[in-house]
Amino acid sequence: MQHRYYWILKWVAVATTLGMLLILLGGALVTKTDSGLGCGRNWPDCNGSLIPKEITTEVLIEFSHRFVTGAVSILVLILVFWTWRSLSHVKEVKFLGFLAIFFLVLQALIGAAQVLWGQGDFILALHFGISLISFAAVMLLAMIVFEVDQKFDADRVIIRRKLKWHTIGVTLYSYIVIYTGALVRHTGSSLTCPSWPFCYNDKPFSLPSKMYEWVHMGHRLAALLIFIWILYIMIHAFKHYKDQRVIYWGWIIAFILVALQIIAGMFIILTQLNLVVSLLHSLFITLLFGLLCYMILLVARSSYNENKR
Repeated sequence: MQHRYYWILKWVAVATTLGMLLILLGGALVTKTDSGLGCGRNWPDCNGSLIPKEITTEVLIEFSHRFVTGAVSILVLILVFWTWRSLSHVKEVKFLGFLAIFFLVLQALIGAAQVLWGQGDFILALHFGISLISFAAVMLLAMIVFEVDQKFDADRVIIRRKLKWHTIGVTLYSYIVIYTGALVRHTGSSLTCPSWPFCYNDKPFSLPSKMYEWVHMGHRLAALLIFIWILYIMIHAFKHYKDQRVIYWGWIIAFILVALQIIAGMFIILTQLNLVVSLLHSLFITLLFGLLCYMILLVARSSYNENKR
């Protein structure tokens, strides 16, 4: 690939990744502001016209989200086909490109179905998780584009069995945590438990008495467990992987992100669903999931490197 065109590809990769992040945060904003029907039961048009004639806050949020999704979808297609053409020698590229397109289309269809016919809370909770998979695939494609320079050791990692299984386990478990968080949001359970860290601090050891309290406290417990798990993995990487920078710093960053996630979750309760705090909560889990998926990619590369020995 000619040098000047490679730099263009880098810019496309960065723009597409940021665009996917905007899609995720835009979807969270639609949910948190109850703007899902800002365009009525109309899709892809908005209240019967391609460009909305009457602009309200809900219309602006919903229509902007649809517009950004459409624009970024074009960028995703450009990035996928460009990497397929120029970086086909990298074995992960075709699979990640397929994931990016497939889950981007799937999340758009679920969003459209919600507008046209409505969906149950348990189905809607999947929407954010499906969008995350598409984001992670695009993010990994972007990182592969930057790895071509070979300025760090991402293609030479050797991960031992213990860390491999912890990486796979915590990544799969993170999806459960994400689903429980989305379920809290879509069932309207965010303030069912008004205290933190317990549902009611004046009754710290009492069990939840309502379904929504179980949903909310189940998410808090799941978040606590992933915090402890990633802390353990970070300590393990700190002790045994100082010679592999991408592993060493990757797990330090993962711990910082999960800690920020916990803090944001606490402030959601303390600030009574402050919108900025809620969006930061979505941002941190998005970045954490993307990073964990990258660690899975490194696990696969490690197995490949071991087989070559």
